[in-house]
This record gives sequence, structure tokens and C-alpha cells, in this order.
Amino acid sequence: MAPTDPAPGGSSPDDRPDPQQPPSNPDGDGSRGTRKSKRIGGKSGKSARSARAARRSTAPKAEPADAARAWAREWIDAFVFAAVVAILLRTFIFGSYRIPTPSMEDTLMTGDFLMVSKLSYGPRTPMTLSIPFTQVHVPGVNLPWTRLPGFSEVERHDIIVFNYPVEVGPISARTHYIKTAVGIPGDTLELRDKFLYINGEPERERPTYRRHHVVQARSRIRLSEAKVREAGGEIVQTDGQGLYIVNLTRAAADRMAAWPEVDSLRPFVLPPDFDEFGRRPFMFSQGFENHDHMPPVVVPFSGQEIRLSEETWPVYRDVVMRHEGNDVAIEDGVFYVNGEPADTYTVRGDYYFAMGDNRDDSEDSRFWGFVPESHIVGKAWVVYFSWDKERSLPRFSRFFKLIHEE
Repeated sequence: MAPTDPAPGGSSPDDRPDPQQPPSNPDGDGSRGTRKSKRIGGKSGKSARSARAARRSTAPKAEPADAARAWAREWIDAFVFAAVVAILLRTFIFGSYRIPTPSMEDTLMTGDFLMVSKLSYGPRTPMTLSIPFTQVHVPGVNLPWTRLPGFSEVERHDIIVFNYPVEVGPISARTHYIKTAVGIPGDTLELRDKFLYINGEPERERPTYRRHHVVQARSRIRLSEAKVREAGGEIVQTDGQGLYIVNLTRAAADRMAAWPEVDSLRPFVLPPDFDEFGRRPFMFSQGFENHDHMPPVVVPFSGQEIRLSEETWPVYRDVVMRHEGNDVAIEDGVFYVNGEPADTYTVRGDYYFAMGDNRDDSEDSRFWGFVPESHIVGKAWVVYFSWDKERSLPRFSRFFKLIHEE
């Protein structure tokens, strides 16, 4: 241990002065100690200030990586929130769809982009576990679902979006179709020479309906395809001898009938015995010959009692088996429903009959049968954009066009 200097003016343990040492100068030794203490004190103050400065210089600062993580977290939170809102809107409020085919022309045009209201008839709760905004779903997982209350029921001539009834797979994952609901539960429908009768009365048609017409041009005269198109028609077929099949609205047909080059014009109707449906894979249409003729058919409704027979079975088979899940066998003309003999069946749900407004260019309920209420997605609401593929131009006149204007 290092020795310590005595205090100023003090003595060693032996109080007698050493004769060989000069007498201590109280002022000299004390003043030197005082100056030393002052020097030591000055260094200590500088050291404290240096320490404080060092502490300040080494205080934690926001690193660039931390700032980047905070920025990314903010964007992820915003994206997740936006995605959740979008999923809820698409599931319960509205959907967006594009018209890919001409089956609804001229009411809806190929290339129209629609908003469809799911609130109108009530949105369906999720039926499957699926990836949002896609048709990809977990196979074999079907969720219990229900339809929430809506503003109205489906009314006759509503334009509806629904899942394709005869497709295989979960209902909500099936292809979306859009047609006009011409028949509601309990209606009796009949096709007479191409024209639809509802409960014995001719259908109230939209002016945008299209049908095939037979046009006979005058001798040695050919119809101008450009003129026909300008009039709103489309030449479907010609024999090269002045006979044409032209797809027209009623108004366009009336105008064309007055052309000097046209000798006659009438609706093109398939003969009653022309077998169009025999080559189709659908059970419903096996009960008829073609899409221009259909005997009276009742649109199924909850509680309806159907008579089971060879005549009615093609019409109602999909209702009994596909949509309502019954096992049916036929032996020697006797129907067995879930193993029990039966000559009638009581329908459990409501159904609709849907047709395209382009009546001769639409595969619809005349071919594959009824649309179950469980398959209905919503009501077509507004065209928000339209693209004319032939001209590669937008149809500005159709932007934000309300679909149910009447």
C-alpha cells in the first residue's frame, strides 16, 4: 500500500523534529498540496464532462433497419385491413363480374363489367374454405351456411347471377352465370313457336330481346352485311341464294322488313319434331325436342307435390336427386325414393327458370333445367365499364348504366 503524505503542519508519529531535516514549512507543503488538489479537481471536472458527452454520444439511436421494419409494418397493417374490408364487401355486399358471351345481348353486351348486389336477395354466408378473390377452395370441406335477410325476393324478369346448377363441386365454387329469371316458384311456363307464355299469358318482353329471323332477299340481290350490322342485326347463316338467318331485336326486324331489298321476314322457328336436345348431355331437356317448343311446366316450389312418372321424370330428376340429395331407383316402372316405393315427391326448396335475352344464342334453363334458390348470388345492378372488343374501344355510353331502369 502506497504511503500517504502527512497533513499540512502535521508530524510523523514521532512528534520530535528530526535534526537532520529542515523544519517543515507549513505554508510550502500545504500550498503545494492545495495546488495539487486543485489540479486534481480540474481534471475530475473535465473527466465528468467528457463522460457525460460520451454517454450522450453513445445514447440509443433509431437504426435504418428499425425504421424500415416500422415502415413495412405500417404498410402490412394497412394492406391486411384493406384486404379484410374487401373480403367482407365481396362476400356480403356486392360482387364484380364481366360478361364473356353474347347470351344476354342486347340487354347486356359482351365486354360489360357489372356490379352485382348481394344485399338485394340476402348474401350467403361462406360455403367453403377458399383463397380470397379466387375459386380455389379446400376440397371436401363444406361449411354450414345460411342466407342472410335481403331487401326483396327474386321477381319475375330480374337479371340474376347464379352458380351453374349442373356443374360438379361446391355450390359457391361453381361457374357464375347471368340470365333473366323469367319464371319464379309456382309459375307455369310454356314455349309456343319460340315465344314464352307465363301462366297462360304472353311474356312481357324487353325491347332488347334478340331472336333468329328468316330473311328472304329479292331476286339477284344480296344483303349487305355492313348494312345489317349497322341496323343492329347479325347474319348468322345464308344459303347463298338470297335466304338468310339474321339475329335481330323486334325493332330491328321491323325496320329491315321495310327495306326494298327484302322480300319477306319472319321469326325462324324449329319444327316441333326437330331433335335438338337428343345430342345434349342434360337430363331436363330429354323431355322435349328443341328450345322453341316446351309443353307447360311448373317451376318447383317448396311444398309442391310432384307426380313421379316416365313423362315427368326428365323434368324433375335433377330437383329430386342432384339438388335435394335423394337416392332414386326405377324398377319395372316403380319409383323407389331412398329405398321406399313412391309415386309422388314433395319438393323442399324454391326454384327459378332462367333464360338469356338473346333467345337463340343462349344455353339456359331450356337446356339444363331449374336454378335452385341456394345457387343465387345476387341481382345485377349497374354496368360500370364496357369494352367493345371488335373496335378495341370503350363503350362510353354504357358507363355507369343502371341495369334495372324500369
